[in-house]
Amino acid sequence: MSVISWVILITAIAGVGGTGLGGYLGAVFRKDSSKIVSLLLAFAGGVMLAVVCFDLIPEAFKPEGSRENMSVWLIVGGVLLGFLVVYLLNLLIDKSTNKEMEHVNEYHPRAHDALDELIHADHYLKHKQDALVSSNRELFVAGVVMACAIALHNMPEGMVIGASYAGDSIRDSGIWGGSGFIIAIVIGLHNIPEGMAVSVPLITGGTNKWKAILITAATGIPTIIGAIIGYFLGLVSPIWLSLSLSFAGGAMLYVVFGELFPESFLMWKSKAPGSMALIGYMTGLLLVYI
Repeated sequence: MSVISWVILITAIAGVGGTGLGGYLGAVFRKDSSKIVSLLLAFAGGVMLAVVCFDLIPEAFKPEGSRENMSVWLIVGGVLLGFLVVYLLNLLIDKSTNKEMEHVNEYHPRAHDALDELIHADHYLKHKQDALVSSNRELFVAGVVMACAIALHNMPEGMVIGASYAGDSIRDSGIWGGSGFIIAIVIGLHNIPEGMAVSVPLITGGTNKWKAILITAATGIPTIIGAIIGYFLGLVSPIWLSLSLSFAGGAMLYVVFGELFPESFLMWKSKAPGSMALIGYMTGLLLVYI
């Protein structure tokens, strides 16, 4: 198999497989497991942070094929661009949905303390519950908004996998030994609770269990699209590879600091998520250098 075929397959397992597994677990158990999910998110965030700091950004400074280091301003610009793009896209979705959700008010923090809030499944569920008084068009629009929100979370993650494989020396590390595979594992891990957050509201709203699982798995498809984009952009030239890696790093930093860590700490207000984040960070450091 070609490298891009492996990238697509590995990304599909992480994206579609991770969310699909989460959807299945959510459909089978459907219990409050906030503490477990909180620790899982904190651990994934810690590993992601380590990979960004010790792999993506250093690789962006001197990408494969480059004879000299790239300008630090190029790297800073790429990181800021990646962070800003994902932030603005999520802000756009938030503003279009939060106005109708009662949980966002003066007594509630403007952050997400439940996974269904993070991916706006609560927005869809509200329309599902109000289906008798809402038009089918409104319900359809609500579903599209939720799907777009999930795509915004998944596509940058796919770009990270693709850019990482473009930056890896496949001859030296192989398909399974570089940062791309490590990131794919972490993203697949973090997609499990996200898949749970998608399937439970769908099932609660009346969707058939297996249909909900299939829909949940399908939300991971944008990860594959992102991986293809990230991989081929990284192959254009060393400068583009540097930009792709720094952009991916910025996108991941938003996921870590704007979603995973706040989500984890709000779901379980204790020192445990912080400790798990440190364990994840050290695990990521070991994975990068061993």
